[in-house]
Formats: sequence, C-alpha cells, structure tokens
Amino acid sequence: MGKLTVSLACCNYDRTRALFDGTVGVDGCEVIASEMSPEEAFHRAFKYEEFDITELSMSSYMNVQSRGGSPYIGIPAFVSRLFRHSSIYIRTDRGIEKPEDLAGKTIGVPEYQMTAALWVRGILEDEYGVKASSIHWRNGGLEEGGREERAPLHLPAEIDLQSIPTDQTLAEHLDDGKVDAVISARAPSSYYTNDNIDRLFPDYKSAEQAYFSKTNMFPIMHMIGIKRSIVEKHPWLPVNVYVAFLKAKQLCYDEMAQVGHLAHTMPWPVYELEQVRKLMGDDHWKYGAIENEKEISAMTRYSFDQGISARKLEAEDIFAESTFELFKL
Repeated sequence: MGKLTVSLACCNYDRTRALFDGTVGVDGCEVIASEMSPEEAFHRAFKYEEFDITELSMSSYMNVQSRGGSPYIGIPAFVSRLFRHSSIYIRTDRGIEKPEDLAGKTIGVPEYQMTAALWVRGILEDEYGVKASSIHWRNGGLEEGGREERAPLHLPAEIDLQSIPTDQTLAEHLDDGKVDAVISARAPSSYYTNDNIDRLFPDYKSAEQAYFSKTNMFPIMHMIGIKRSIVEKHPWLPVNVYVAFLKAKQLCYDEMAQVGHLAHTMPWPVYELEQVRKLMGDDHWKYGAIENEKEISAMTRYSFDQGISARKLEAEDIFAESTFELFKL
C-alpha cells in the first residue's frame, strides 16, 4: 500500500524547517508542504479548508469549535508562541501611562478574535483589572483596508466592536489619533514615523520576563489542525503528525545549542538560549496539551469571558485524544 498524500500549510519557522526540507517526515505520509505566512494559512483554512494539515489561530479555532464544530481537529504542536506586552501601541498624548489607563479608550485590533488580542485582553483583566467591556474596539486592516474577521463573531451586547471604513487602516487611525491605541501582532507603520506613538511597555522584555516569573505562562498563539474527515479514515494520523513536529522542534533545539558554528545570524545565540533556559527551563517551547495546561486553561477562559467562544471549552474539545499521552519505553 502506498503512502497517504497530505498537504501541509505552515510558516517555515526554525522549529518546523525540518518538515520542509525533508529531514523529518510524517510516518506513513507523503507531505506536500506549502510555506506561507500565518495570516494566509488562516485565511485559506478557515474560509476554504484548502489544506489537510495547517497552522491555525488558536483563538479563531476555539470560536469555530464552540459553535457547531471545526472541520479541523487540533494537534498540540504550538508552532507560534509570543509574549504580548510588546503588542500594545499607544498614543502618548492621550494620558495613557499605565495599563489601567486603557479603560474607556478606543483601541484598534486587526481582528477582535485574533490570538494576540485574546492574550492582551486576558492579561489586562487578570493583571490590571481592565475588562474588555470597558474599551471601545475598532477592527480593520492594519496596513490594508478591508480586512475582516476570519470567522463569524457573536459578541455580547456589552462589547463595543465597530469596523473602520474599508478604505482606511488602523495604522492611519493611530497616526491621525482616531484611535487611542492599537493591539497588533505586527507593529503599525505609524509607530516608526510618528513621535506621539510608542509601546505601552517600552521595556517589554523586562515586563514579559516578570509576567512569566509570576504566572509561569508562555502565551500560545498557533496550533496545528488536521481535517477531521481524514482523521476519521486514518486514526493513526494525529499522533504521527504530532511526533513529526516534536522531532522537528528537537532538531531546532540541537541546532540552537551548537556553539562550534552558529546557525543563526546573531553573535550570542547560545548565550541567549542559556539565559532563556535559566528562566523558563530546558524545554521552554513546550508542545503537548498536558504540558501546557495552564496556558490552555487561561485561553479557554479568556475566549469565553471575552464573548468569542459560545461555551467554555476544555482541552479535550480542542485536541485529538490520542495526542495527550504518547507511548513511552
């Protein structure tokens, strides 16, 4: 019997590169890999279900999964993680000096449901008492007009979310002062050109390190999904895909720790890795549903509390059961 041919859409990160260059394969599969930005993968997956295996926004996945079910089943390979204190860009002429000052302000987000914004809102409420309902939200394209939510939203009445005109951008609105702040995974272009725009946390590395020390959470952004219709026919596939992503990540770790010749174009990457491990442990970029219970629990709570999910999901609602516990010798 021949191998199962599957398509894969994912960003070519250092931790996934081995899947693209063939160093790591998915057992039993012939993988046709397409390298693309997360935004493109999300758009094509949520709108058209083009790929068998794909990188997914975890927040958007929870939204869809809580409302009738997603055509994809999750794999706890968290290919994108990022602390998000760096993602809050403010007008410095609006009296915003601390997170609590965001209450009552108008804040732009490319998509309300995007995972970066989910985490920022969760952190603002948990750490500073600022509720999502206390903010006026505006969504639209960061640099190109007309961006829409990738999955339908059903927000409660207390959430004020309005779209900006399709021929305008959030970067322009921040530049012109039509919004007081922007939460975005990418820096708005006006951040680099307008002296009245800065990050809420200019020293975001220190803020993020303090957040990890307090919460022991490294925010998850993206997961991997496999089409349910394929898993129903091939129930062995989730674990085989998960193991392949684990192997690719381990090769990345091995490469990062190589001091004899540097794999990355930075002068002290091995030193930086050692510092990260002192704070976060040897496996700082953990995969696995059980291994990331704190982050997953926080995300499912945030999603429901912020009106994105229709119900509070559990990890078992998100990930293939067979990936929770792998075979051990």
